Amino acid sequence: MSELLSKATELDAADPLAALRSRFVLDDVVYLDGNSLGALPTGVVERLRDVVLREWGELRIRSWEESGWWTAPERIGDRVAPLIGAAPGQVVVGDSTSVNVFKALVAAVRIAREGDGAVERDEILVDATTFPTDGYIAESAARMTGCALRPVLPDEVPAALGPRTAAVLLNHVDYRSGRLYDLPGLTAAVHAVGAVAVWDLCHSAGALEVGLDEHGVDLAVGCTYKFLNGGPGAPAYLYVRQGLQERFDTPLPGWNSHVEPFGMRPDYTPAAGAVRGRVGTPEILSLLALDAALDVWEGVDIAAVRHKSLALTDFFLECVAQYVPEGVVECVTPLAHGERGSQIALRHDRAGEIMRELTARGVVGDFRHPDVLRFGFTPLYVGFADTERAARVLAEILSA
Repeated sequence: MSELLSKATELDAADPLAALRSRFVLDDVVYLDGNSLGALPTGVVERLRDVVLREWGELRIRSWEESGWWTAPERIGDRVAPLIGAAPGQVVVGDSTSVNVFKALVAAVRIAREGDGAVERDEILVDATTFPTDGYIAESAARMTGCALRPVLPDEVPAALGPRTAAVLLNHVDYRSGRLYDLPGLTAAVHAVGAVAVWDLCHSAGALEVGLDEHGVDLAVGCTYKFLNGGPGAPAYLYVRQGLQERFDTPLPGWNSHVEPFGMRPDYTPAAGAVRGRVGTPEILSLLALDAALDVWEGVDIAAVRHKSLALTDFFLECVAQYVPEGVVECVTPLAHGERGSQIALRHDRAGEIMRELTARGVVGDFRHPDVLRFGFTPLYVGFADTERAARVLAEILSA
């Protein structure tokens, strides 16, 4: 047994989260793509069987009331809330991340413009390296609100802010590099100029502490199919800080967010609270699959998850450094813990080809154009032996 494999065995034996692996449907593949699609929690299958056969099959329309379908977006939102550092009543689950980004960003501009009016707020800042859809949505939101869209690198946001800034859309963790950005500091900087902060938490929720309430974040969105393991196409969530809820003016006023949804009135009057973030009929099957998936978080401390995430990524870098000759790959993920999410991105000019070979050998990560090998570490089910094996197989491919 190699020195690193022996170390991995010891680390796994001492891991307080190791038993959580049994809560997932897994095989002998090393699955390091949970930052794209989380593994299947064991309880989801039976829950969906009951939803389909009994709640839909037998109760049918009665399930909107008797099975709690109608209130599921808020109820499940309250289950997501502690994972992102939010008190109950501020998170609603539904729609896609893209739709929620649009709702949040337009609402943010409208909130910012409620100020004294001395200067017109006509600019939106967006992370210049953002996941493409956030940029597309931001451009559309800017057109709708009459704002100029200004792409800015996250580190340059404080210097770019000014009295004309209405809203700022930022990613907590960069999807390519795994860089973790300073949510508290950037939020404070946005607030200092009277603007509204919107955070995309897709690559941080379920992997590290977010602290939305603690840091005064205004609005946030995120998907649930990555580290939250909600399943392919699982609905996203929208966080609206309690103090802003009465000012949240959605650009998509649907009947589900009406104060009297079954009144069928021609005029729109918004409901109170985070319910304002709802639009149309909830995606019940995927929503209740997510509800079951969230059971795996029972009794789990997100601080312990973050501790293991950093330990796993540290160990992976240690293994790569020992197994892979120096200079063959370049790590583009920051080494500093305070700047690292729960993934490691390695650069190689044959990254796409290498990832295909890794997958064929039972190590699943993913490839990001043009040259990034991306490995996501989900602490609930990834172990240290998995981590050592991934680095060892990578080295074998690179030396072939």
